[in-house]
Parts: sequence; C-alpha cells; structure tokens
Amino acid sequence: MVYLNYNNLDNDTQNRLLSMSKKDVESRFGKQLKHYAREHYVNYESLLEEEAIRNLYNYTYVFSI
Repeated sequence: MVYLNYNNLDNDTQNRLLSMSKKDVESRFGKQLKHYAREHYVNYESLLEEEAIRNLYNYTYVFSI
C-alpha cells in the first residue's frame, strides 16, 4: 500500500513513485527483463521504465486529505 498526501502530488512525488516501482520490478523480474532485452535487442532501461509504469497500476493507494 502506498500512502500519499492528496495535496502533494507534485513532480518529485511522481518521480519517487516511479523510482519505487522500478526497484520493485527490477527485484522481481530483473533477470527475465535483461534476458528479453538481450534476445530482442531492446534497451533494458527503457523496457524497465515501461514495466515500472505498468506496475504503478498494481499498487493500492491511500490518500490523506
């Protein structure tokens, strides 16, 4: 669960969420993504970022107002 302050959804907060998601995706699927990137000649960093953005939709958010 991710707790957010509704009044603080600025760019820094969004970057922090994306960074958390990247770490999460890399820890769970890092080896598979690296293998896929090598096999299909895809940039690993861009693939990781795309997967991290998709992963953000799996989080449960709790907003405090």
